Order: sequence, then C-alpha cells, then structure tokens
Amino acid sequence: MFNHTNNRPEIDPNRIPNHIAIIMDGNGRWAQKRHLPRIAGHRQGMETVKIVTKAASQLGVKVLTLYAFSTENWKRPNDEVNFLMGLPVKFFNNFVPELIENNVQVKVMGIIDQLPPKTQVAVRDAIADTHDCTGMILNFALNYGSRLDIRIAAQQLAQEAKAGLIDPQKIDDQAISDHLMTHFLGRFADPDLLIRTSGEERISNFLLWQIAYSELVFTDVLWPDFDGQTLVQMIDEYQQRDRRFGGLKK
Repeated sequence: MFNHTNNRPEIDPNRIPNHIAIIMDGNGRWAQKRHLPRIAGHRQGMETVKIVTKAASQLGVKVLTLYAFSTENWKRPNDEVNFLMGLPVKFFNNFVPELIENNVQVKVMGIIDQLPPKTQVAVRDAIADTHDCTGMILNFALNYGSRLDIRIAAQQLAQEAKAGLIDPQKIDDQAISDHLMTHFLGRFADPDLLIRTSGEERISNFLLWQIAYSELVFTDVLWPDFDGQTLVQMIDEYQQRDRRFGGLKK
C-alpha cells in the first residue's frame, strides 16, 4: 500500500485509475465567499490545475482530462468569457516548461477553431512543445460538449456509410468510440474515475458516451480548494468501489 503523510488515506499504487476526468466546478462560489470577483476564482482555479496535474502525474495516472470550457459556457457574461479565453494563454506560457520537466503531454479536444486566435495559438503551441513527452497526458476539454461530440461522430459514420466505406450493420460501440474526440487516447479513452467538485451532482454534457462504466465521485470541495491530498481521497474512494461493468465477479 502507498502510505501518505498528513493523515491521508493509504492507496494501492497498483490500482490507480488510468484515466481521471474532472468537472472543475466552484470557482465563482469560491470567489464570492471571499467577496472577490468571479474571475479571481477562475484565476485561482488555474493554479489548482497546476497542483493537481503534478500530483496526478506523480501518482501514476495515465490521462487527466479537465473540463475547462463547455459549448454552453459561451452563454456567460462577455467579460467572464473573455477572461476565460485569456487563461489558456497565461497558463501555457507559464506552465509548459514545468509540464515538459514532468514529462506531461498536452492534448486538447473540442472545437478549437471557434476559439479566439490568441487562444488557438497558445493551445497549438502547448501541444507542439510537449509533443515528445511520454508521461501523463493532460487533456483539456475546451469548447467541448458531449452531445456535439456524439453528433459529429454520427455524421462522420453516416458519411462513411453513404460512401460505401462502412457497412451500417457493422457500426458497433468501438466504431462509435473511434469517431469521438477521445479516440486518440486509445484504450484509455473511457475514464475510470469521474470527479465533480463543488457539491453539484450532474454531468453537464461531459463525456456522456465515455463514462458509461466510470466510477462517479462528487465532492463538496470547491475547485480552487482542491489539491493533491483531495485527489488522493478521491482515488481512495474509487478503490473502495467494486467495478463489475454490468456483470458479476466469480
């Protein structure tokens, strides 16, 4: 067993979830509790991303997917959206050297072409700069929505069937998975563990297909207060679960 200090639980290093996905929620409430503008919570939330990324990498997680900006988040006030679009620029400019030092590769899924030009450049530069890293994949869902993801996959499969490239009768679960935005993750495409912070207990259009058999853990901790110790606690909760994938263990 992996013995942690500071009264943290012991977790089995051989049963670390390969893919952890996190809905990072509570930045605004964190700021409001401190009588600060909402953007202060988003700024602190980016610092939490750095902490949790390094902690996950050190624990042996293979993929960390973070829900950074949904297709529905464009409905927020313009000032907040503009600030959120500027965060990747600041984040990657400051953090990419540390990511390379920790052998972490950056990936981004979502409709990147709809982002502001400076955000697109920052994203593509971070992907290119960390391309040769072979450790954990830090995968940002940016301008991502799962219904859109599934709809695009369905359209692609329909076009392939129309062109005679695939038999509609042979479209199975794997064929659909291979057309989703997580396809590049291969056997790690489906999260083992999905975490949502801030006490909300909903999925919010995130990886709906991929989490069919994921373990879901909800915590009252606001995202800016989440840290490496909280991550260990979430993994401990995951390791207490009996994963049967719809079957029964002998």
